[in-house]
Amino acid sequence: MSFQFKVIDHVQLAAPKEGEESARHFFTQILGFKEINKPSQLKKNGGVWFEKGSIHVHVGIEDPFVPAKKAHPAFEIEDLPSFIEHLEANSYPYKSDNRLPEADRIYLADPFENRIEILEWNGERKPL
Repeated sequence: MSFQFKVIDHVQLAAPKEGEESARHFFTQILGFKEINKPSQLKKNGGVWFEKGSIHVHVGIEDPFVPAKKAHPAFEIEDLPSFIEHLEANSYPYKSDNRLPEADRIYLADPFENRIEILEWNGERKPL
């Protein structure tokens, strides 16, 4: 094969109709992402796009909507304890999980109950 995958360009999460404002609050205020403009040709579809560094998340409107309770993006973070303090200061619920060797991680749900993993590797990442 001559082709090569380079990186994940973006992750798309689903939201119910009129979920844009809740998505804006969650991604900007809770996760610290910045909203970015969607191309004009795609704005009619609804939804909203965000970025933080090289991470891009697209929130698309889906009708009927069903949240992703198992499938999820996993975002690597630096200073997970500080992020947890931020969540607690904003009364945002999360669940700790210690089942992944060499990593500290938590799970939280976006406003639409889509699962999101936040993790910090302790030392060198091991192949799974």
